[in-house]
Amino acid sequence: MKAVVYRDNGGPDVLRLVDREPPLPGPGEVRVRVAVSGVNPTDWQARAGQAMAFPEITPHLDGAGVIDAVGEGGDPSQVGQRVWLFMAAAGRPTGTAAEFTVVPAVQAVPLPDEAGFDVGATLGVPALTAHRALTVSEDGPRRLRPGALADKVVLAAGGAGAVGHAVIQLARWAGATVISTVSNPEKAQLATAAGAHHVVNYREGDPTAEIRAIAADGVDIVAEVALGTNLALDLAVLRPRGTISTYANNGGKPVELNVAQNMVRNTRLQFIVLYTAGPDARAAAVADVAAAVRDGALPVGEEHGLPLVRFPLHRTADAHRAVEGGAVGKVLVDVTS
Repeated sequence: MKAVVYRDNGGPDVLRLVDREPPLPGPGEVRVRVAVSGVNPTDWQARAGQAMAFPEITPHLDGAGVIDAVGEGGDPSQVGQRVWLFMAAAGRPTGTAAEFTVVPAVQAVPLPDEAGFDVGATLGVPALTAHRALTVSEDGPRRLRPGALADKVVLAAGGAGAVGHAVIQLARWAGATVISTVSNPEKAQLATAAGAHHVVNYREGDPTAEIRAIAADGVDIVAEVALGTNLALDLAVLRPRGTISTYANNGGKPVELNVAQNMVRNTRLQFIVLYTAGPDARAAAVADVAAAVRDGALPVGEEHGLPLVRFPLHRTADAHRAVEGGAVGKVLVDVTS
């Protein structure tokens, strides 16, 4: 099989296209013929500096394809099942930037026939992170379904990004009023296409007043991508007992908290990463995201607010450069047809 690997940390140039024998699934595992691999910031960050746990690593956490083999004790009826994958390269050397990958069976989630492999490859990190962001508030649900966020107001910071896009779609599916903040008119169009009811350009006018005009009592949940930069705005529009769920700090601005202000408001500040979220939280997220996919609630493509930026497998290094460079939309690697 063809696979992309790296043997040392470094820039995109450490990625190499090589020939390898397809991996064999062990007990409790399945092997998947990968059609499309999704690229996330965590993929290039791991390549750039995370300690090498294996002498050779195939990157990428997310992807979609078809199960072609099951390990000992597995269910043979799974062979031929279309699936989406998550956390494939988490603590393992077999990510999705290869024609075949091996994952624990629970990390290969059935993908409905009506959902394309592009949809499957865009789930994983973005959709599961978005689910977590929407289910950690004091007064909110722990599971998502239609109506679960009825009467709630969700603010999706950076609604044109992959996680922000998933926040908008999942919150809309669950019945929330969705506001998104963006930095320019082009991104505003994408957030609207994703399903945001209201879009606010935070670089123009008075974004606090605009958001408060929509949510007079304040926002229930903020899904935040740049906490240091946006904290003042978040606190200005957050309701008492509201939650700021932060999954990144784009821009790297230090975060300074006014303790008294947050005590009086009973602010909940929740930091999010999938690896340590816990198996129960991940399992709930997988089940709910799968339900949203079955309902057709997570479409992708520019017409749905998430442009797809594609590269062939032999140009995986360029795909990493695109993600590092802040490509708008979702970067995908086409692996097999």
